[in-house]
Amino acid sequence: MNTIKQLHHALKINRTLVRYGLDEFLTPTPLAVLRPVARLFSLSFKKSAQDKSRGERLRLAMIELGPIYIKLGQMLSTRRDLVPPDIADELARLQDQVEPFPSDQAKAVIEKQLGATIEQVFTSFSTTPLASASIAQVHEATLKSGEEVVVKVLRPNIRKKIRRDLSMMHELASWAEKYSSEARRLRIKEVVKEYDSTLEREVDLRIEAANTSHLRHNFSDSELLYVPKIYWDYTRSKVMVVEKIAGTPIGDVQRLKDDGVNMKELADRGVEIFFTQVFRDSFFHADMHPGNIFVDTTNPEKPQYIAIDCGIMGTLEEADKRYLAHNFLAFFERDYKRIAELHVESGWIDDDVSIPEFESAIRAACEPIFGKSLAEISFGHFLIQLFQTARRFNMKVQPQLVLLQKTLLYVEGLGRQLYPQLDLWETAQPYLRKWLRDQIGPQAIFDEVKAQLPDWLHKAPKIPGLLFDNVHRLGQELEKFEGLKKELTQLEHYKLRQNHAQKHAIIGSGFALLSGLLYLGLPQDWVPALSSGVLALFFLVKSLWPIKTK
Repeated sequence: MNTIKQLHHALKINRTLVRYGLDEFLTPTPLAVLRPVARLFSLSFKKSAQDKSRGERLRLAMIELGPIYIKLGQMLSTRRDLVPPDIADELARLQDQVEPFPSDQAKAVIEKQLGATIEQVFTSFSTTPLASASIAQVHEATLKSGEEVVVKVLRPNIRKKIRRDLSMMHELASWAEKYSSEARRLRIKEVVKEYDSTLEREVDLRIEAANTSHLRHNFSDSELLYVPKIYWDYTRSKVMVVEKIAGTPIGDVQRLKDDGVNMKELADRGVEIFFTQVFRDSFFHADMHPGNIFVDTTNPEKPQYIAIDCGIMGTLEEADKRYLAHNFLAFFERDYKRIAELHVESGWIDDDVSIPEFESAIRAACEPIFGKSLAEISFGHFLIQLFQTARRFNMKVQPQLVLLQKTLLYVEGLGRQLYPQLDLWETAQPYLRKWLRDQIGPQAIFDEVKAQLPDWLHKAPKIPGLLFDNVHRLGQELEKFEGLKKELTQLEHYKLRQNHAQKHAIIGSGFALLSGLLYLGLPQDWVPALSSGVLALFFLVKSLWPIKTK
C-alpha cells in the first residue's frame, strides 16, 4: 500500500513538472531520453505559464506542489554556487505567504500539546493567522497574565508529509547521480541531505525556542539587536509561544525614511550585528530575510533591530572563523597565494594540490571583482566565486560556510537596500583586524593562560603521581618490547639454522650420491668413492652443527 501511495505521489509530481514544461531541465543531460516517457505518464496535455521564464515556471510549480517544495525552493535560492543566477533570483521570491490551514486545526494542535483548552490558557486568541509559512503558521493571542504573544503552530501531519517527500527526494537524487554526470557535479545528494537536516530542526519548535533564547542571551541589554522572549511553560515540540514584538518591517524602506531613521547607521548596525554573531558568538541567525527582521524606530538616530524566527541558526568552529577572517583580509590585499594555502592548511583541499595552479585559478575568479569600487564589492559573491573555484579542486562542501554565505548575501543585499553607498569593507575590516589581533596577540595568550591556570593548579598536585604512573607504564611497555625483540631474534636464529642445515644437507646428499656412483662405476679404484663418501659424511654432520649468530 505504501508503494502504491509513493507511486501515486510520484505521478502527481511528474504531472506538475511536465505541465510547467520543466522536463526541459533534462535536455542537456543523458536523461533527455526520458522526456517522452515523462510526458506520457503525466497524462496531461495542458501547459501552464509557457510564456514565462524557466525560473518563474519552476517557482510556480513548487508553489503548486506545496509547502515542502516551497521550502526546498527557498533553500536552493541560497545555493548560488550550484544554481544558475536566473533560477536563484526567481526562487528567492518564494516568501512565507503560504495558504493557511484552518484555525480549528490549529486550536486542536495547541490544546493537545498544552493539555488545556484555548480558554484556559489565553484570554484572547485570533483565529485569523498573522502569517502562514511552509512549516507552521502564527496566531496573535493574549495570555491570562495580560501579556501579548504570538503562538506558532506546526502544520498538521507535516512530519509525515516531510518524510514522504524526502524519502522520494533521496531516491531521485541517488538515481540522478548514478546516471547523470551533471547531477554528480552539482552533488544533488548532498543538497537533499542538507535540506533534510534543515527540515529536521525546523519541525521541532523546542529547537527554535532554544535558539531564540540563546540569541536573546547573547544580545541581552544590547542596543543593536532585540530578540523576543520565549514562554517556556507554553512551548512544546509543535507549539511555541513567544513575546509579540512591535516594529517596522525592514523591507518597508519608505516608512523607515518617513520615520526619520538614520539609514547609514541602520545599515552599519546590520553589518556589525552580523560580524558580532559570527566572530564573537559563533552563533548566527541564518535565515535573515526581510520577513524575519523588524526595526524599533523609537530612537531614529540609534535604530534597534528586532529578529524573529530562529529556526535555522549557524555555528562556526574557531578554525572556521580564522579561515574566514584571513581569507577576507587576503582577498582585499590580493594575496591569492595565501588564500590557496589557507584552503590546504584547513584540510578542505588535499595537500597534494598544486598551490601555484590553485592560486592561478583563484586569481582568475577574483580579479574581475576588483574592477568595481569597494562599495560595490560583495563579500557574499566573493565566497561564491571562492567555493566554485575550490570545488574544481575537490573541496568538500562545508555546510556551516554555505549557511554563512547565504546569510552574508542577505546582509549585504539588505544593507545596500537601506543605504546604497554602504561600504561593507569599511565596516568589516577594522572588526576583522581587531578580532585577529585579539585571537593571536599577547593579550590573547595572557587570557588563555589565565583561563587555564585554575585547571593547571588543580592538576599540579597530581603531576608526580601521573609521572610515576607513566614512567612505570613506559617500563612495562619496554619490557614487552624487549620480550618481543627476543622472540624475533630467536625466530631469526631459527631461520638461519634451517637455511644452514638445508644447504649442507643438500651438499652432503650430493656427495653421497656421487660416492655411490663412483663405487659402482669404478669398483677397482675405491679412492674417489671413499673421498666422496668422506665429504658426504662431513657435510651431513656439519648440517647438524650449531651456528654462530651476532
